[in-house]
Amino acid sequence: MEEEIADQHQGRFNLADVMYFSKKGCEAVAEDEVTRRFSSEELVSWNLLSRTNANLHHISWKLTFLWVIGILIRYCVLMPFRVCLAVFSILLLVLATTVVGQFPNGRVKCWLSNQVQMICATLGVRCLSGLVHFHNRENRPQEGGICVANHTSPLDVLILASDGCYSLVGQAHGGLMGLIQKSCMQTTQHVLFERSEMKDRHLVRKKIREHVADKAKLPILIFPEGTCTNNTSVMMFKKGSFEVGGTIHPVAIKYDPRFADAFWNSTKYSMMTYVFNVMTSWAIVCNVWYLPPMVKEEEEDAVHFANRVKAVIAARAGMSVLPWDGGLKRKKVKESFKEEQQKKYCQIVIENGSVGNRNVC
Repeated sequence: MEEEIADQHQGRFNLADVMYFSKKGCEAVAEDEVTRRFSSEELVSWNLLSRTNANLHHISWKLTFLWVIGILIRYCVLMPFRVCLAVFSILLLVLATTVVGQFPNGRVKCWLSNQVQMICATLGVRCLSGLVHFHNRENRPQEGGICVANHTSPLDVLILASDGCYSLVGQAHGGLMGLIQKSCMQTTQHVLFERSEMKDRHLVRKKIREHVADKAKLPILIFPEGTCTNNTSVMMFKKGSFEVGGTIHPVAIKYDPRFADAFWNSTKYSMMTYVFNVMTSWAIVCNVWYLPPMVKEEEEDAVHFANRVKAVIAARAGMSVLPWDGGLKRKKVKESFKEEQQKKYCQIVIENGSVGNRNVC
């Protein structure tokens, strides 16, 4: 903004600036980078799933025939098998964690807990016909570290847990998710918060710091975006998880949208609806890259460190980097961001034509 306005009238106030801001507003509406990240990714070709374009199966009788065959396979063959396997996996998790939870704390209980969770997570991936390619496993997160990854859906946790054990940071849920969380809490220490506590950033950081300080505990898994996006970009990483210290283990997750829409639009679909949509898709195909561990450099603040980690994850997964807060999915732009833009313009106006100084007024 500074360069464009300064080049026009050397920093002095000009009524024509109104047109500049109006143009930028129209461009933001026409080329919205944020809202479209919270809707399913558009595909180049139809994958015989009704979510892309329901009208495509009327083009010819051949496509209609293939579409009907696909429905029969997905709903009459794949879905019943997947539901049975999912029910078995949940029952196994609940029963096994209840039994293991009765063991005294020690190496045996820890080993059994890890085996139970990895087996159940693997079964969970199988019930979605999951095909996961893990890369650079030598960089897998170690005990006492913090694992951060881009976030597309709850499947991220399931996929990562099938290849290693983690302690999770997240909101406490009810219903089916709550049952799974309570079962896991019987054998593993997770950092779960109530909705009211999530607003207390200091409390969140304190609990994470206490967990990371114990090198005997599992690496902690965090999704710094704080919300699910459609796997085409990485949005702003919240700085809280980068202020607690310790080693950061970045992980990049990229889904193949041709086989299923892994994105969970929580503002549109409930958890059960999302699970139904995934189970009636073709398969969950994705790549997971374990990236080299990163530490905060000297004199580097948490915001710059978070942006550096975000850039590495986005580059590896082939996604774009956006500076916007994922919280815009549910709320309006913060007043502080508007004030920042106003201060930038104010600085240009009061400099009396000198555009070299960039101090905020």
